[in-house]
Amino acid sequence: MEIKEKVAAFFGHYPAQTYAKRELLLRAEEPVRSVFYIVEGRVSQYDITPNGSEVVVNVFKPGAFFPMSSAINDVENYYFFEASVETKVRIAPKADAVRFLQDNPDVVFDLLARVYRGVDGVLRRMAHLMGGSAKSRLIFELMNATYRFGEPRPDGSTLITLTESELARHSGLARETVNRTLQDLKAGCFVQITASGITIPDVRKLEESLGNDV
Repeated sequence: MEIKEKVAAFFGHYPAQTYAKRELLLRAEEPVRSVFYIVEGRVSQYDITPNGSEVVVNVFKPGAFFPMSSAINDVENYYFFEASVETKVRIAPKADAVRFLQDNPDVVFDLLARVYRGVDGVLRRMAHLMGGSAKSRLIFELMNATYRFGEPRPDGSTLITLTESELARHSGLARETVNRTLQDLKAGCFVQITASGITIPDVRKLEESLGNDV
């Protein structure tokens, strides 16, 4: 049995629950008693800065389960977990999920690999946040969303269903700055903005425009 199937089979024994867009699954400092497995949808993990801004630090897609740091290390959870779109999850007791990992080292290795890929993304994001321009920060978030959650189109373009407000939460930029930068990217034919979301006509061209602006 493949790892994804093994994980799905384990969580399949537990009850399912559906959350509406922007509904919280878990609050910061709330005791972690369960592990959530995403069947459909997306979940954003975010923190709140001292000035009250919400900053997304990670996004989970179907097949992911969380919050594993709190579950494995038995430490306090400092983040909010919110449904980015309507999301269906299965919810297992924390002890059962930890025991499942202990009994399945191949699942642990796969989880570790995904954690390291995530860390690489966080480090690159930090480089853009610390030294990049607003344009480079926004392009990085657009690329990240494209590769992780983009919907390929027959013409070779990719649709990402993120709003300006969501991009602001992901990039740490003001919504006005996101709007202005998106208009610049639109003028350069790097993006198309429609009612359905943001379309990236050529991901490679967008990535090349990022250059070394960090």
